[in-house]
Amino acid sequence: AMAGEGSTFRLRCTLLGHGQDVRGLTRGLFPEGCFVSVSRDRTARLWVPDGLNRGFTEMHCMSGHSNFVSCVCIIPPSDLYPRGLIATGGNDHNICIFTVDNPAPLYVLKGHKNTVCSLSSGKFGTLLSGSWDTTAKVWLNDKCMMTLQGHTAAIWAVKILPEQGLMLTGSADKTIKLWKAGRCERTFTGHEDCVRGLAILSEMEFLSCANDASVRRWHISGECLQVYYGHTNYIYSISVFPRCKDFVTTGEDRSLRIWKQGECAQTIRLPAQSVWCCCVLDNGDIVVGASDGIIRVFTESLERTASAQEIQAFENELAQASIDPKTGDLGDINADDLPGREHLKDPGTRDGQTRLIKDNGKVEAYQWSVSEGRWIKIGDVVGSSGATQQTSGKVLFEGKEYDYVFTIDVNENGPSYKLPYNITDDPWLTAYNFLQKNDLNPMFLDQVAKFIMDNTKGQTLLSTSNQFSDPFTGAGRYVPGSSSGSSTIPGADPFTGAGRYVPGSASNTVPPAGGVDPFTGMDAYQSAAAKVENIYFPKKDAVTFDQANPTQILGKLKELNGSAAEEHKLTEDDLIILEKLLSATCNTSTETPTAQQLQTLWRAVNWPEDIVFPALDILRLSVRHPTVNENFCSEKEQVQFIILLLKFLNPKGKQANQLLALRALCNCFVSRAGQKLMMEQRDEIMTQAIETKSGNNKNIHIALATLTLNYAVCLHKVNNVEGKAQCLSVISTVMEVVQDLEAIFRLLVALGTLISDDTNAVQLAKSLGVDSQIKKYASVSEPAKVKECCRFVLNLL
Repeated sequence: AMAGEGSTFRLRCTLLGHGQDVRGLTRGLFPEGCFVSVSRDRTARLWVPDGLNRGFTEMHCMSGHSNFVSCVCIIPPSDLYPRGLIATGGNDHNICIFTVDNPAPLYVLKGHKNTVCSLSSGKFGTLLSGSWDTTAKVWLNDKCMMTLQGHTAAIWAVKILPEQGLMLTGSADKTIKLWKAGRCERTFTGHEDCVRGLAILSEMEFLSCANDASVRRWHISGECLQVYYGHTNYIYSISVFPRCKDFVTTGEDRSLRIWKQGECAQTIRLPAQSVWCCCVLDNGDIVVGASDGIIRVFTESLERTASAQEIQAFENELAQASIDPKTGDLGDINADDLPGREHLKDPGTRDGQTRLIKDNGKVEAYQWSVSEGRWIKIGDVVGSSGATQQTSGKVLFEGKEYDYVFTIDVNENGPSYKLPYNITDDPWLTAYNFLQKNDLNPMFLDQVAKFIMDNTKGQTLLSTSNQFSDPFTGAGRYVPGSSSGSSTIPGADPFTGAGRYVPGSASNTVPPAGGVDPFTGMDAYQSAAAKVENIYFPKKDAVTFDQANPTQILGKLKELNGSAAEEHKLTEDDLIILEKLLSATCNTSTETPTAQQLQTLWRAVNWPEDIVFPALDILRLSVRHPTVNENFCSEKEQVQFIILLLKFLNPKGKQANQLLALRALCNCFVSRAGQKLMMEQRDEIMTQAIETKSGNNKNIHIALATLTLNYAVCLHKVNNVEGKAQCLSVISTVMEVVQDLEAIFRLLVALGTLISDDTNAVQLAKSLGVDSQIKKYASVSEPAKVKECCRFVLNLL
């Protein structure tokens, strides 16, 4: 039974089982009322309510990590796994996926380069992970779909928002980022220290907690709506009550705090320094895990409250806890000024208020309980605990946790250096790396290693191979949207004069291939009332830009050559050579292009950007010829060739050049050499090409859509999951800005081609929310091909 307003949470039960800190908790789906805990003892445990009394029983213990387990989440049920799955992340850089009835992992996800410290699941089997390697990764079943890059320090918290395709990440760089289709849409700033936890309130609002001891409520638009203060130290976790906006937080100040209507309504102290994690069960009970390895459950329900003896035992344990004044949880303490026991005769003014008294030379801490109307002892305040680090994994260095961070002075007046160290590390290796990193004399090796061993006496665990790679170097492969898209004002038209040559002004036609081809701008294609068959996708061959007017192109080239600077000028012979190349590649002659012609073309395409476009157009047409394709896409030439084309894709550059570079890239797909190069450089090319979407030029949008389509054609033939994910992300991103229906049509064909015969790709497209993005095109009347193609795609989704 849920209790009424203003009621108090009391202990329900205490669960022993884990051997070390409990670092993560999540409510489970099956069996009903269960939850899962994970710990530094390398295990995950599933707890189920026991029918008889108020406790829980450990149903089973799951092992699969070779190091601490730091986070856990539940993957919702699917046809294949009707009871859902359990995902755990660890310091061994891995994610283990378990079924609810097997203690060994079903499979392991590898890919992060450092500790995985946060997990969140979405619809259609997607999983989002955050890591100290500064990246978040999106997984579908057993494959990594995309990597979210943009944070500059460890990602401590991740959440998938209920609205499809939106993801949140919170980082030690003090920011939170919102991602859509794999690209960063917005960065939330305001926290003054490492962001540690996130919780979703609704489609439009979420909460964050941080090491700055504050909780913030945000609107998805970027506005911070409220800041909540109450904790006196790092806040590690935050969890929301079902069906309302109230929430709970836990932190390094030994407390669990319950927030109602924006106020801290109750503070429960625990006999452990670090209260790492909390979760709220469906019945409103709160589960917390702490550095003492114990799980405690608190409830508002009277029938689930622990017996008087258990509550007394909990209070006794709390009263015996020793509080280190250094943590600052109780403010500055001057023992000489403290009052005696008589101070406790006066009632407190608010729940959770603390009072210090001095009794027989001993300092004791008490906390006021409103519901019980009495002061409860929460521990003895002891002197500083000396050099040992009392709580494990407490110190942060560069946004990551260590058991110790020592300060080392190499000489009297030089700078001091920070040396982070974990109990599981090898002292010699740590000392060696420390000296290397700080450029210090290797002679100090014995001294530093001995210093570490002296200061961590007896604190070594079983050594596990656990090299902490530097989080600032692990470069991931797929960086969706790392460069910021800048919108450019369409420049003035670069061409003047009548009968002028405008690149790509004519409609782009493709010869019909066996029957009617939907890409032609011809009226030949009519939609029959009969059952429409899917002639659109999966598309098997690349789409090219073939339209050409050699006379106009050469005329423009000669005209601009006349005004070119001396060092760029082409001779009469050069111009004749280029004319021959054009006729050889536009099928007006049977000659094969020569090396001399290609060298001359290379000189021309390196002209200054304001006059280069006719040369680029010759390149676009020539690259369709097998000889030219082989030459420019060969091992020897390809690097320069790609660098040249990518340079022209800069959204700040001339639009004519952007257009022709995109078309040249599309035309590279006609031959095997070009396809191979395009696929090898996919990442770079797509990341650059997508920036051209900002110019609002319909011809550029059509070319960008065509490039995406040609990638889809290649990706349909090979099963490259990450490639498909990038391509889907591009389609989704470009769909948002494109108005032109020809471009939309090509994106729809690309989408259909990508997801044909691939259930993984279908799931990913759904999780990115692509289906809701394209629905509106199902009702377009003209051209009919848009509507028909869209309906075929929606059938697959």
